[in-house]
Amino acid sequence: MCSSIRIEPVVKEKNRMGECPVWEEREDALVYVDINSQKVCRWSAATGQVQSVAVDARVGSVALRQCGGYAIALGTRFNDGKVDPKGRFFAGTMAEETAPGVRARRQGALYTLFPDLSVIKQLDQVDISNGLDWSLDHRTFFHIDSLAYAVHAFSYDVHTGKIGSCTAWRRRRGCPTGCALTAEGKLWVACIDAGRVIRVDPETGKRIQTVRLPTPRITSCCFGGKDYAEMYVTSAYDGLDEATLAKEPHAGKIFKEELGVTPISYYNFVSFRNSSPLNLSFQLCQDI
Repeated sequence: MCSSIRIEPVVKEKNRMGECPVWEEREDALVYVDINSQKVCRWSAATGQVQSVAVDARVGSVALRQCGGYAIALGTRFNDGKVDPKGRFFAGTMAEETAPGVRARRQGALYTLFPDLSVIKQLDQVDISNGLDWSLDHRTFFHIDSLAYAVHAFSYDVHTGKIGSCTAWRRRRGCPTGCALTAEGKLWVACIDAGRVIRVDPETGKRIQTVRLPTPRITSCCFGGKDYAEMYVTSAYDGLDEATLAKEPHAGKIFKEELGVTPISYYNFVSFRNSSPLNLSFQLCQDI
């Protein structure tokens, strides 16, 4: 079912590869990264202004810290990341391109940064580690492998942070990228090069709803705003040729949608101490 939803571009500063949006409630702001511009950004809902800080490598994802500031997954071609219900930062990797749109298969991995700053590898032989989230009862971990067109559902032990056995369902149309869970247990999935986000029943893999956006390279989504009632959707303009860019004035913007669904709020990253750069290029930073 395709839906007619009010969609508004709220961040008009264009991103080469906007990714990993997360709502920072204490600042009434959306935090996100522009991977290929090597920036961590924060958009203020109150002022409409964007603040950004440049980093010295491509930054795949950002997470909030309970004590203030952020954790980022930097370099090593990190991609999307998210915090689990116990404050562990999950982030995945992918192979570098060998030519435009071409990369080696099964070179990516998924890592977890624990609150004591130890790191473990959870998965290997991943194509493009991307969107991730947890079921309402925290017993299932959802993980997207974009190049495999697959959303995997792993059993999950929330007490240890370890993933277990896996099932998968695949998208036949639209490459899945980022995702976000609602309070009804349904999964919103952004589909790059398809110009849409879709609402899916993770039990069956069945598409329930489709919302089309005014640009094709949709990368990720999250809930935010008052009562987390708005969906924010990131996009990219990298990967579009000049002729296509001329026809896509909204490419790289961030959009707000009012979907009328009940979301869930996001978990903070818990850090017990400050640190200099960590192994595997996880880093902690104080502010933007």
